[in-house]
Amino acid sequence: MRLLPIIFKRQLASYASAPGTYLSVAVFLLLCAAQGLYTHHWMEQNNSGLQAFFELHSWLYLLLIPTLATQLWADENSSSFSETMKSLPVTSMEWIIGKFMAAWVVCAVALVLNFPIVIAANYLGTTDNIIITSQLLASWLLAGSYLSVGSFICAIARQRIVIFLLTLGLLLTVSGLISVLDALEHQTPIWIIDSLTSLDPISRFSMMDNGKLTLHDSLYFISMIIAFLSATTVTLNYKNS
Repeated sequence: MRLLPIIFKRQLASYASAPGTYLSVAVFLLLCAAQGLYTHHWMEQNNSGLQAFFELHSWLYLLLIPTLATQLWADENSSSFSETMKSLPVTSMEWIIGKFMAAWVVCAVALVLNFPIVIAANYLGTTDNIIITSQLLASWLLAGSYLSVGSFICAIARQRIVIFLLTLGLLLTVSGLISVLDALEHQTPIWIIDSLTSLDPISRFSMMDNGKLTLHDSLYFISMIIAFLSATTVTLNYKNS
């Protein structure tokens, strides 16, 4: 893992030099502000956290995450990359983890840039900053799980538009799963509904989003990240073998 910091810095510099990064983060922040300030009127609620502000992050990430995913392997999707990769003392896992961490840091920056909302909440009402911190961490873990899915799609597709559409489609399907489960509640055995609900990241996020950040739910997202990054590593090794 000696070259992991170099890969991380290189990918972070790639995001910093791409106009699409700034545009997607700006749109994410704008929609976050519109959702929190106007749609839910959270400042009028007697709430120690910002649950109304965070509850739609799973949908807002549908704009941010696919854009970041398309840039993960943008510079490496050339026919000569596999040969270059073989000639360098860098493993596939180093490439994948370094690039994933850079994208995850961009998500963290996007979340931190929502600090005016937190300041306003502290100024205008009674808030619990520990709960808000837990909600921010829950949102970041959700973003990481989405990014790991995008990383896997990058390993099986080359064209940016294909990566974007596949990532968007898969995340959109996951985001809408809870609505499907609610519709099937009376037609499907309860054990199947409970099993699918326990695997649904949106349901997990909804529980964490209200400030109840548990080790069990945190490990679920971390396990999801590890699983998809491992699948990405296996896929990339197979393609380059």
